[in-house]
Amino acid sequence: MNLQLSEKAAIVQTKVVGGGYPNAPAYISDIILRANEFDSLKLNQLRQDVNIGLNEIKRHEVVEFNLEEIFNTKVE
Repeated sequence: MNLQLSEKAAIVQTKVVGGGYPNAPAYISDIILRANEFDSLKLNQLRQDVNIGLNEIKRHEVVEFNLEEIFNTKVE
């Protein structure tokens, strides 16, 4: 991975000068916090989706299928 630090530093400096943050570490800390919050939201959504699927299985609301057959079926 090639990281152009000067480009990233310019973005940080713009945010700090723009008045949104008192200094660069505060901006970077906010980015990390927001990334962690976003990851938590994604994980919670994934857990909800899995629970929906597990409940559908318990209620027998699923259909068995064979992916190999689906991928090998020719469409005309």
